Amino acid sequence: MYNLYLVTLFSFLLHVTTYGQTVPSPQTASPTPIDLNERVRMLEENQRFSDQGLAKSVDDLLWYQKLGDVAIIDKVRYASKPPHVIKNPTGQGANNPVVIPAYTFVSRKFASSKKLPLLIFVHDGIHGDFSTLYAHVVRELLDQGYLILAPEYRGSVGYGGAFYNQIDYGDYENDDVLAGKRWAVENMPQVDADRVGIIGWSHGGMITLMNIFDHPEDYKVAYAGVPVTDIIARLGYKPASYRTIFSAATHIGKDPSDNVAEYRRRSPVWNAQKLKTPLLIHTNTNDEDVNVLEVESLINALKAHEKKFEYKIYQDAPGGHSFNRLDTKLARDSREEIYKFLAKYLTPPAAVK
Repeated sequence: MYNLYLVTLFSFLLHVTTYGQTVPSPQTASPTPIDLNERVRMLEENQRFSDQGLAKSVDDLLWYQKLGDVAIIDKVRYASKPPHVIKNPTGQGANNPVVIPAYTFVSRKFASSKKLPLLIFVHDGIHGDFSTLYAHVVRELLDQGYLILAPEYRGSVGYGGAFYNQIDYGDYENDDVLAGKRWAVENMPQVDADRVGIIGWSHGGMITLMNIFDHPEDYKVAYAGVPVTDIIARLGYKPASYRTIFSAATHIGKDPSDNVAEYRRRSPVWNAQKLKTPLLIHTNTNDEDVNVLEVESLINALKAHEKKFEYKIYQDAPGGHSFNRLDTKLARDSREEIYKFLAKYLTPPAAVK
């Protein structure tokens, strides 16, 4: 026991005398120096995702504060397609479906109604989320008697880096929204499966268009506000820093010059011939994000294919890209146009007259 004590003491003293020093070992190679720039980048990225998660948690609480008086609010999760890029295809659970969060809103005023129309509300932003900036629009829809499902498709912010980097611009995101629609029909007992519409602005408008083009049997009506419609044209008027995003694996993975067919496949303007669903489009000539030329190209393509649809091009409406999502008279009048159009096909119990 005494000898064991001496060995332990000697080991401790040796550790103390060498603390803070690098003791070379003939059996161990020196570690590779840490890339400090990469370490800083990773720390900053982790902090950014942490901040986004905190902001999302706060905004989730704000939904109840802003709409709790008129809505029964829930946040659900459902399964969609597996990731489009899998780092280790043979890893455990590598091909598991991506789990998609979504908000559901049920009007308290119509909570006892047997069947109600459903609106799939698609948020904007390549990396955006369904934030309370939409609360006033949701309130207006609830007052008319709509049920609402708002999916947080892959790439939405607030759910960590892994979910953020699952974005598949113009492809699997569309499937995430469709999976949400089908989940709602199966799991929300008040949903009238024959009265389902879809609406969205900007990137959400693009997803809306691709949903009705590829799955017309799922939707009775659609509204696309200032929608992205032609990715090729869009990259032509955006700066180089924006264009390089799309060649990353987390987006399309190739430059248009390397795979122009893929960019066409994901662009609504090149799918206009598929339209079968009643559609209303709004755009604005002074839009600082989605240039009006994109939406005009879609309008011309739909006309060329002799499709029936409605549209309105606002002339220099204040607010630019957000012109009819503001709290102004013009915005409210524009939204009333939307609501009247939707009501023709979805017949909510308290439709706007």
